[in-house]
Amino acid sequence: MVDQNPIGIFDSGVGGLSIWREIVRQAPQEDTIYVADQAHVPYGGRSLEEVRQFSEAITCFLLDQGTKIIVIACNTASAAALYSLRRAFSSVPFVGMEPAVKPAVERSRSGVVAVIATEATFQGELFASLLERYAQDVEVITQICPGLVGAVEAGALDAPETERLLLDCLMPLVEARVDQLVLGCTHYPFLQPAIESLIGEGATVIDPAPAVARQTGRVLAQRGAEANRERVGRHVFFTSGDAPAFERAIDCLVPRSGERRDVREVHWRGPHLEARLALR
Repeated sequence: MVDQNPIGIFDSGVGGLSIWREIVRQAPQEDTIYVADQAHVPYGGRSLEEVRQFSEAITCFLLDQGTKIIVIACNTASAAALYSLRRAFSSVPFVGMEPAVKPAVERSRSGVVAVIATEATFQGELFASLLERYAQDVEVITQICPGLVGAVEAGALDAPETERLLLDCLMPLVEARVDQLVLGCTHYPFLQPAIESLIGEGATVIDPAPAVARQTGRVLAQRGAEANRERVGRHVFFTSGDAPAFERAIDCLVPRSGERRDVREVHWRGPHLEARLALR
């Protein structure tokens, strides 16, 4: 069975592109629709209820575009809304983000691992469940890194201020001698070279994107919903911010490799998300 409907992906901004690029790398035949809610970025400092409301509206928008699966490419939105979205849209398969605590614990030699993420990610029941299931015998250090999401949104990956933010975030973890560092925000993989340089060779940095892409592929295969492997996917990006700026950010963070891209704006109308032109 072949299903040419697109994969839906959303995040508060550009961070979920770290997931998008891995999905496209693993399944280049799939069409995708990506929503960046840049009108509300960052999600990390917002209440869980507010993020749930945004996530539900974006889900409705993506379903209106005919998506066959929804990937919540945002740790904060997954922490706030994954369980409630699965209850509210029970016929829709969702793939969410969860900090990679399990592989970090399994690989740790020192028994000290760290997760860097937003405050909201740590507050959700999803993270508490991960600790309860997998982290009984190790120390898990949680670290909030203010400003990093904004730095990635601005494209300031190599800026001196970004390096200072990383130093403030990572030095306590270096001093604690962590040997596994989990990237618990989808914006952070775009800073991975700098993070690896600062954290040192004694620690392994874990990017969840490959595992999330593999899980997306597994769900599609189980449902018989994979696209024809002989085709090349088309990719449509929506932002609730400025479309030209978002297109420049995409091209900077994820350079083109021959795929077709289309960037459009979407707007909040009260609690609903609307595009000027719907996809058909």
